[in-house]
Amino acid sequence: MRWLDNLRLSTELAGAPERCVHVGDRESDIYELYSLAEELGTGFLVRSCVDRLAEDGGTTIAKVMTQVQSSGTHEVRFRDAQGKEHCAVLSVRHATTTVRPPIGKQRKYRHQELQIIHAEELDPPEDRAPVLWKLITNLPVTTHAEAVRKLEWYALRWKIETFFRTLKTGCRIEDLRLATADRLANCIALCCVVAWRV
Repeated sequence: MRWLDNLRLSTELAGAPERCVHVGDRESDIYELYSLAEELGTGFLVRSCVDRLAEDGGTTIAKVMTQVQSSGTHEVRFRDAQGKEHCAVLSVRHATTTVRPPIGKQRKYRHQELQIIHAEELDPPEDRAPVLWKLITNLPVTTHAEAVRKLEWYALRWKIETFFRTLKTGCRIEDLRLATADRLANCIALCCVVAWRV
């Protein structure tokens, strides 16, 4: 799986797994990634797409989180697909809970104590879907400030996606056909500056 390969390779390249945090969208919400991150001693922050088994296996993360009080609010600014800027005020809840592997994988993987962060938009407008982030991490989240910091890291993922989309479609980086590796590296470096400024 590419998510696991990317986690292994980037952790190896960084040389200090304890200083890495792998941020992923819903595609990367796979239990194998949680287990591999634990094995490699590295951090992850993933947006959840699965309501996983929790605690003793008789409940789920969603049910656990309904019992958790809000620790406060956080404001995020973002652009929609049309480039229109929005501001959303999120109610933030966070908790530590035991997360269980899927039923078919319980013999292969052990349960883990993970931090769950749910951020739900207060009073969303009617013209767009409300912001609802359900994040899972193996990093410490004991205070509202720590939860907000993880939300900010996740929000940076949008900027990174825009950067790479600009590199690929705006700069057409994949269409480059330069004669030498040095020329290609120089051109990519220049395109990176252009894409970041966009």
